[in-house]
Amino acid sequence: MNSNLKQLPVDERIQLVEDIWDSIASDQDSLPLTSEQRVELDKRLDAYEESKDPGKSLDKAISGIRQRL
Repeated sequence: MNSNLKQLPVDERIQLVEDIWDSIASDQDSLPLTSEQRVELDKRLDAYEESKDPGKSLDKAISGIRQRL
């Protein structure tokens, strides 16, 4: 790790990572999917459309995560 980064407070380093991640997410078109990834996404979308199961609510998902910590 760059020693200059270690000098930043943890909250600033976290913010830097979040900013970098947001910049990557906003430029998703430059990261093409592999054929395997496309097949997997199509499979998952087909399964969702067949079952119409929306999954867990955000509150239930977070509660489950907290219970496992």
